[in-house]
Amino acid sequence: MSNRWYPLYQLGNPQLRVFLPNFWMKLVNRKDYKYPPNVVHFICSMKMTEYDVKNYLEKIYDIPVVEVHNKVVGGRTKPAIGKGYIVKDNDYKLARVTLPKTVTFEFPDVYPTSKEEEEGEKAMDEAKAGFKTFTSRNNLRPGVPGWFSF
Repeated sequence: MSNRWYPLYQLGNPQLRVFLPNFWMKLVNRKDYKYPPNVVHFICSMKMTEYDVKNYLEKIYDIPVVEVHNKVVGGRTKPAIGKGYIVKDNDYKLARVTLPKTVTFEFPDVYPTSKEEEEGEKAMDEAKAGFKTFTSRNNLRPGVPGWFSF
């Protein structure tokens, strides 16, 4: 399960025996397709199989899983700017997890807006409008510095 090299066990030195899995999963919000509310997408480690993804979610997070589909997505290729050759991003594995019909998942709102933020945005818009009127006074007088205004 893990490809890390661990030192051999030596009597009296057990702190070197920490086993950490190489598996990781990242929740992805797929806005490009319309999926039912019981389908969730993850980007996961390339070494994870469908069985590993299912066990990971069920055993660690107590999420009931109906089925899992894995797909390896190739990285984008793009020209390196100013280099003259092509660069390819890393490939990644995309896991589509289907939950039971009774369970729905809504992607969390990481940055909720509050009334204070809306008031701050209104004040910023007013300041931008005032600055625009201030700078538009000198539009008909090119070459005159901005501080020399009437």
